Amino acid sequence: MKTYTVNQLAQLAGISVRALHHYDEIGLLKPAFTGDNRYRYYGEEELLRLQQILIHRELDIPLAEIGAILDAPDFDKVQTLQQQRERLEEQAQRYAGMVKTIDRTIARLKGDRAMKDADLYSGIVSPEKQAEYEKWLVDRYGGDMEAWIEQSRKAMAEMSPDEMADAMKELEAVEQGLAEGLRRGIPPQAASLDPLIERHRAWVGRSWGRECPPEAYAGLADIYEHPDFQARYEAIQPGFANYLTTAMRAWARRQAD
Repeated sequence: MKTYTVNQLAQLAGISVRALHHYDEIGLLKPAFTGDNRYRYYGEEELLRLQQILIHRELDIPLAEIGAILDAPDFDKVQTLQQQRERLEEQAQRYAGMVKTIDRTIARLKGDRAMKDADLYSGIVSPEKQAEYEKWLVDRYGGDMEAWIEQSRKAMAEMSPDEMADAMKELEAVEQGLAEGLRRGIPPQAASLDPLIERHRAWVGRSWGRECPPEAYAGLADIYEHPDFQARYEAIQPGFANYLTTAMRAWARRQAD
């Protein structure tokens, strides 16, 4: 049986030795055996398990859940790989569609070809993910949310490409400004954040196609507790998800005082 040391396996898999040590410590990937020289050695079973760990990580599954999946009595390697292949194939097709959209947009901007405005967003947000968001909102906030979603969808569709680009640029500026407040240690309840929060509320109203009163803005903070929103804001700055929602609610409370 061919075996690999920690260093050899790390190089083979393109990960760090530290990661392998961590997987060993938490019981996720144990070596096949430890030699008299106290080196860890990994065989074929461990290589296949590591492959599964890395695939699941790429699919954004937490390490704790990966261990439970791989250690389940009914875990089937071949079936799991087939399911993963199908999922990745779907993603590959979506990414291919996004590449085509980008290529068409580049050609449009260069004046090489015409392109419908609606095609600017083709393939970027999957119908499945959009449907998931909308169902989550309706389940949590009731039937009135369906009308709000439709109004927001209409408002966004009516924006020209330049208006959409300006809107996204404004959103980025506001979010980066608030993230800087977090980095500087400004409390999220501080009134000094009000100018940025008010710009953010104005942006929300623009995307909704209607006014965003303080109570609705505070309610939006609840929506931002969706895991996907949380992940997006944490990518901007660790701790930013909670910082933003706290600032939003604090601003809304001040308007009611």
